[in-house]
Amino acid sequence: MPGTSPRAARSSASAPRRRSPALVGLLAAPLLALTACGGSSGTAADEPAPSSAAGDFPVTVTGDNGEVTLEERPEDIVSMSATATEMLFAIGAGDQVEAADDNSNYPAEAPTTDLSAFTPNAEAIAGYDPDLVVLSNDTNGIVDALETLDVPVLLLEAAEDLDDTYGQIELLGEATGHPEEAAEVVADVRDRIQAAVGSVPADAAGQRVFHELGPELYSADSSTFIGSIYSMFGLENIADGAADASGGYPQLSAEYVVDQAPEIIVLADTKCCGQSAETVAERPAFGSVPAVVEGRIVEADDDVVSRWGPRVADFAETVAEALQG
Repeated sequence: MPGTSPRAARSSASAPRRRSPALVGLLAAPLLALTACGGSSGTAADEPAPSSAAGDFPVTVTGDNGEVTLEERPEDIVSMSATATEMLFAIGAGDQVEAADDNSNYPAEAPTTDLSAFTPNAEAIAGYDPDLVVLSNDTNGIVDALETLDVPVLLLEAAEDLDDTYGQIELLGEATGHPEEAAEVVADVRDRIQAAVGSVPADAAGQRVFHELGPELYSADSSTFIGSIYSMFGLENIADGAADASGGYPQLSAEYVVDQAPEIIVLADTKCCGQSAETVAERPAFGSVPAVVEGRIVEADDDVVSRWGPRVADFAETVAEALQG
């Protein structure tokens, strides 16, 4: 799940295609604030927090692979995580990204390459002569392989909640010399999400939601990063009652979904699999589902709702808009 969870991001120009249950099971793994302080004379309140600008290195940050010390500000970063790529550009480190994996399709100026995050090749990555590689998982022991080649590696696994997202953004800010920009991004995302939740009528709490990862009806329960967003709105996630949780991503039956009668359906398979409000309405027995009857089917951007980067605020605002209607 290299930076896109629980499914790899695909370009909107890609032809829709169905995913096999085996692939969904592989990719639907559980989704997933470092600030320097110091001072001299005077009180702590009087001293501004130091910045990790180019001259403030070395810095040591702690990723999921332990402590990583960067002697100088990295200027040739390889991002093997679509989510990390979004974070790096959001905090102003985009010019330092030399190459990004084949799923890094946002923002448009991301230097997307044919590097595969699902089958990473240490030699191919090292060919870009990176001074930092950012990963979202340790597929095939890629971390050790890169470290053996003396390539600095920062492993940032999939976030489990918003605090993880904020922490990763701030960590990347420290690692790239953009701590202030990272703090601003975190504050903006937090404020937007709080505003989105606050904009929803109180009677929206308790409404049932079905988050669709694919036409095979894989979903995400409240224990996942995706599910945590719905929990913030007080929604009842129908995936929570599934018999087989499958690590938080159960495959539901059509009969189960219809019986649960969700009042809102969020489609996270519009780009990959061509699903829409129209295709859902055409499914046998779905015509009686409240979300279909009331026209409350959200045709979401697969990438936005499947990553844990700054655009999670877009996700929250989309949910809020649906609940306001």
